[in-house]
This record gives sequence, C-alpha cells and structure tokens, in this order.
Amino acid sequence: MLATQAPEPLEQVTQATAPQVGLVSGNRMVALAALAAGCRFFSGYPITPSSEIYQTMMEELPGLGGVALAAPDEISALAYCVGASLAGHKAMTATSGPGWCLMIETVQYAVMTETPVVIALVQRLGPSTGGATQGAQGDVLLAECCTSGGYTIPVFAPSDARECFELTQVAFRWAERLRTPVVLLSDKEVGMTMESVDSAALPRAEPARRRLVAGGQRFLTQACHCLEEPPDFAPVGGQARVVATGSAHDREGRLRKNAPEVVELLIHLQAKMVAHQEDMALVRLARDDFADTLVISYGITARAAREACRRLRARGRRVSFLQPLTLFPVATEALGQAAAGCSRVVIAEENLTGQYATVLDPYLAGRRVVRVNRVAEMIPPAEIMAAVEEGP
Repeated sequence: MLATQAPEPLEQVTQATAPQVGLVSGNRMVALAALAAGCRFFSGYPITPSSEIYQTMMEELPGLGGVALAAPDEISALAYCVGASLAGHKAMTATSGPGWCLMIETVQYAVMTETPVVIALVQRLGPSTGGATQGAQGDVLLAECCTSGGYTIPVFAPSDARECFELTQVAFRWAERLRTPVVLLSDKEVGMTMESVDSAALPRAEPARRRLVAGGQRFLTQACHCLEEPPDFAPVGGQARVVATGSAHDREGRLRKNAPEVVELLIHLQAKMVAHQEDMALVRLARDDFADTLVISYGITARAAREACRRLRARGRRVSFLQPLTLFPVATEALGQAAAGCSRVVIAEENLTGQYATVLDPYLAGRRVVRVNRVAEMIPPAEIMAAVEEGP
C-alpha cells in the first residue's frame, strides 16, 4: 500500500475562487509570502542567486507602508533587520553563501537576544565566492552549525515555487513564535526557475504576533515564563526599558558570569527548540508499507528523487520517499515512521560529502545508508534509480 502524507496546510484566511495562473520564480514567491506574513522591514545587499528577493521587496514593500533599505554590505543588512525587529517590526533579509558567512556573528546575536528575523539563504556553489550562477546544496551544515554552542536554528527547505510561498510563511510564524532567527534554505535552481503557479490557490496564514509584556508590571528583558517558551516582548523605544546584549546576562539583561540564572537562560535557548521540535516538523512522505528502501531528499534534488521513485514504482519496485521540508530541528518522528521496515536508505543531495546524510546517520542505525552526491551539477533521476536498484 502506498500512502502519501503531506504537511498540515496553513490556516486559510483568504481564498480567491477563480484560478490565477502565471509564471513566477521561487525567489519572487519568497518575497510575496513575506509580505503576506506581515514583513514590513527588509534590508539586503544584492547577491546572485537571491537578488530577485531583494528587487521584489524594494519594489513592493514601500507601497505597503514598509521600509526596504539597501545596505552597504551583508553585515549591515542583517544588523538593520535585527534593529527593526527589536523595535517590533517583522523583518527579513536575503543572501547567498558568501553573504551568509558575513552575517553569522549577527545571527548569533539574534539567537542570544531572542530576536525574531527571517533569513532567506539561496544556495550557490562554494566555497568562497565559488560559482555565482551555479546551483548547489552545500550550505546545510553552514546554516545550522553557525553558532558557538550549537544552538538549533530552525531551517526550512522548499523544492519549488509553491513551497517557497508556504515555507516562508512558516518561517515567519516560528521566528515570531519562538523569538529566534529562522533560515529559509533555498537554492539557485529553486529560486530562479520560473514555474506555473495558481496564486489564488496559495494558502495564506494569519500573521504571527509576539506576546507583548503586560502593562503595569516591571519588565525584565529575558524573563521567560518557563524554559520551553520565549519571554514576553517589549519594543525598543517603547515605554519599557529594554536591554539586549549578546554577552552572558541575567533576566534583566545585565552582564553576568557563572551564575545559575545565566546558565539557565542559555539552556532555555535550546530547550524552547526541543519542546517545539515535532510542532515544526514538516515532511512530504509517500510510504509503501512493503518497501525495503527509503529515498530521502530535499530542495531541488527532491524533485529528481520524487520522479525516480515514480519510475521505480512503475517498474514494480517497492520504494518509499521522504522529503523533509523542515531540515532542523530534524523531524525524528516522521523519519522513524518513514524508515520503519526499510533495510536501506538512499539519501540524495547536491553536495560533495552528503551533509544532511551525516546529520541523519545516527537516526538510521542498523540500516545501510547509500549516499548519492554531485557537486556543480544537478542529480538526475536515473542516478538515484541506479542507487536504489543496486541491491543490498
């Protein structure tokens, strides 16, 4: 039996009735979804292949009463976004690998100060400036493992234009809900490919709102109600005094070292991610109860993997397919369900070493894991089929 499981749809708020089909890129869908999610501040620095997000936000945001600010570099771009978010505005930037490297210090500041911000990271070939017009999926570990201390940053990975729209809204929801930076990890092919999309059928969610501090009480900037939830929010420039420091601090935001309260706040930064891990888990699963092989892929390569599985099933081969839309935190429950009964797992991704396969290996103990990898070119369905059919 082949069962297909898709992520729960976003809550429908507005829905047109007549189809509105047109060609649109993944990058443009990211920008339009950000606007629909309530983003009213964007700052960026043009970098291929993410520049269309920058262009669209510059064109569309001012007409909605928002601010679109051209930054002199990527460091400034994210710093501007963090400042706008601390003032109470939903904020986003967009970049690619070289720009992301420059942003990492500010990303860590946003983690430490629990500042919501969405970063659209459109991957290209690296390392260094690499190939600006060549696709890749080489920033998976760079996106997730950029913090000192290894704190989880939610990472969502679309494979097409529609998913770009859906997951950008999801990214804003969790950024605001958990007061954290969130990465939308796209790639050159997904971001720049024009696809047919019915804009009338796109789900639109109610924009997320931060829990504001109650009036009349003394405000402590980092005073969370429990380890698993973020603190209440007060905007910089408002009535409450806000202290936002990247150094170790107490609940009031004052610099402290080696105190139990400081350690507890550091534990809190990870505890809130763990507590909501399964809530953030989005996957597309096509499971065959009698399959001995599971194929896993994400982003642009998921499209080739999905086609490979379709062709294999047409030949009578029993195979299951899992596309993680949430790369981090790892969707462990869905992964376990997908891998149940399978002795082999084929993981396809467009990077040299199998970065996400390295992440999944501990969860796939006892199974043979086959990695299908290429660098500087996309993986065709035939290559994934060959890995599935090579036998035990």
